[in-house]
Amino acid sequence: MDFGRPQQGDRVRLRMRNLYILPTRFGWLWLAGTVLMQVIGVQMQSNGTLLLSFLMLSLFLLTLHLTHFNLQGVELGCGAPAPGFAGDPVAYPIQMHCPGRSEGVRLRLGGEAAGPPLSLPAGEHEFGVAWRPPGRGWHKPGLLRVQTTAPLGLFCCWSRWYPGAAQLIYPARRAGPVRLLAGANPPLAGEPAVASPQEGSEDWRDLAPHRPQDSPSRLAWKLLAQGRGEYAKRFLDQPETAPLLAPEPGLPLEVALEHLSERIWSYHGHGLSYGLVLPSHSVEAGRGVVHRDQCLAALACCR
Repeated sequence: MDFGRPQQGDRVRLRMRNLYILPTRFGWLWLAGTVLMQVIGVQMQSNGTLLLSFLMLSLFLLTLHLTHFNLQGVELGCGAPAPGFAGDPVAYPIQMHCPGRSEGVRLRLGGEAAGPPLSLPAGEHEFGVAWRPPGRGWHKPGLLRVQTTAPLGLFCCWSRWYPGAAQLIYPARRAGPVRLLAGANPPLAGEPAVASPQEGSEDWRDLAPHRPQDSPSRLAWKLLAQGRGEYAKRFLDQPETAPLLAPEPGLPLEVALEHLSERIWSYHGHGLSYGLVLPSHSVEAGRGVVHRDQCLAALACCR
């Protein structure tokens, strides 16, 4: 059960007006047992039973304040979200300032499961809270719930907040055919050389849907045996130039972008240079982490 309207913005401070607290199931059971012991003590005129019931009630009320104090005065903020890939859990940075020690703090983003309880000393803390973005582009992670049931689990104290910083999400990486265009730039110095392939050899660079006019030597028999469809091997006619990657014609845009995302990641891992040609944007041939991130960002924002 949630109450009130969740807070929004880059930072929020937890206080009386945006903190909520209710007994847990165990807390309601504890309270029911306390009432039952008081009834039994009155009926049987047992001072020991009455004393135990009052001790249980006192502990119940004390725990109410201790649980609330775990989050009272805590400040939540957004870090600088690093890009991630659609389809995979992505870490969203949450900053937390604790004025005192906070026990049993758990964080949850969106519909994901809450993380493990954390014991936090006073000071600044930053966590990567996992969430699963719905697709590529700029996305905000949705509702963050921070809660605690410490110290005895009799009460649950929580608050809700919408972090304001958006996170860039790249297309998911999925192996598949992409279109290779002849580039005008030679490979960069120190880049692994690629030998000129001959038709029917094993040194091929790409796959494309098989056409009737393609020779049988171009057919990717291994993929066919695995039941993944008929694809023809495609060879780069000008290996001395860095290829320009483009969406494969005939494929849905989202599928083609996922193929490009995987190919860019693979080329970067092998130290190869490459460029990117999209309907609305182009990136000149290059290599390195900055170039890779520039190409992936172009895929994420492609329209």
